[in-house]
Amino acid sequence: MSIAEIRDTASRQQLLLPRLKKLAARPPQCLLLEGGSERERMAMAAYWTALLNCESKDAPCLECTACRQIADQAFNDFLIIERPEGKQDIPVDSIRDLLPVWGQPPHGRGSRVTLISEAQNLNASSGNALLKTLEEPRPGNVFVLTAPQRERLLETLVSRSWVLTLAWPVELINSPEVGEWVNAMVDFWRTGRGWFSRTAAKGALNHDLALEILTGCQRELRNSMTDPSSTVSAGKIDTIFDLKAKRRLDLALDKAQEAVHYQVTPALVLDWLCMAARPIRSPR
Repeated sequence: MSIAEIRDTASRQQLLLPRLKKLAARPPQCLLLEGGSERERMAMAAYWTALLNCESKDAPCLECTACRQIADQAFNDFLIIERPEGKQDIPVDSIRDLLPVWGQPPHGRGSRVTLISEAQNLNASSGNALLKTLEEPRPGNVFVLTAPQRERLLETLVSRSWVLTLAWPVELINSPEVGEWVNAMVDFWRTGRGWFSRTAAKGALNHDLALEILTGCQRELRNSMTDPSSTVSAGKIDTIFDLKAKRRLDLALDKAQEAVHYQVTPALVLDWLCMAARPIRSPR
């Protein structure tokens, strides 16, 4: 993360800045940042940390030593918990190991901020351990969770958080190649036909293209929730999937991306996604 990236993200998320400054006067114990992209959520978490720890009267200045250390993830009172590389979730020890730290006052005059990055990766044990920590407030400590959507977290964590929604990324339209694949998948969800001949074609898919297709599906799912009329596929998804089915689709897309990253055959992954996400009920 760089100062420039934090500035650029803050500029795009202008509507959130007054709310964050107002919250900084009396920080909530837990702030949940949803929406946007993963990088934007991380940047806004850093912005929030700078707002609470900046050395300037006009915080955050994004120029002082504290702000720069926060951007470099080298600030003593900015702790980050994330899913370890190669792991499927955030282990409970990631929470338990920090209990002694949270029992101590912050190093500086501001607040110690603990970021749980992409908190949808908390498993049941780590999620409950975090919940217990939130139920026993420790002075000087605040938490920030990031996630694509609040629905992907434990309801009890959401209920204990102040939720702010970032603006969605500006890219609304898929490239022609990706759009063709996504449209075919959406049509399969609607009709149950016309998909498997695509993945059966020799050399049709590689891992990079599969990831682009999955990202394209996520883009159209997002479009369906913000403006179904923005694209043809978004309108179809909004017709095919109710809210619960959209959440199920979101989770299936996340699992499919992980599978491709772990080098599972792309055609198998996309075929699984087509079957796993297709609604059982008839389209509306």
